[in-house]
Amino acid sequence: MGRLDAITPELERWLAQQRVFFVATAPLAADGHVNCSPRGLDCFRVLGPHAVGWLDLTGSGAETIAHLRENGRVVLMFCAFAGPPRIVRLHGRGRAVLPGDAEWEPLRARFPAHGGARAVIAAQLDRISDSCGTGVPRMEFAAERQELPQWSAKKGDDGLARYRRDKNARSIDGLPAIDPAL
Repeated sequence: MGRLDAITPELERWLAQQRVFFVATAPLAADGHVNCSPRGLDCFRVLGPHAVGWLDLTGSGAETIAHLRENGRVVLMFCAFAGPPRIVRLHGRGRAVLPGDAEWEPLRARFPAHGGARAVIAAQLDRISDSCGTGVPRMEFAAERQELPQWSAKKGDDGLARYRRDKNARSIDGLPAIDPAL
């Protein structure tokens, strides 16, 4: 347990088995809101020994993208809710790769075909660590929730674009997030 040099094949397999992870970011302003978002739906991938990415789906806010645009700082936390206890934290610098960017198609192809994808977040890691996780409860996985994919399908491309323009253009602290022109 402790600091790791890189994401090993064993760690990559363990990360892929986790059904949920948490993304934390913060603005530079001292009075800004720290954000922590849960992620699921098989949207995480290891991109290299010091690189990871996840598919960012349209949601009620765009804090992660806004904070990354401002300063790039990000940490992901994975907890073992089944099997031996373990917590893994991935610290680094992230950026949003958006539709229309040169990297969009090759990165997007690495993830499942989820409707409502608004970005792929790519992060270069500067710290990888694990700890025991003995205080994390055991929980059993029942199923992926289908509400977000169903909501995205019902909205359709035009409805999602309107939603992003109305709800995802700025963070709760007023930082720019999703460009309304996209």
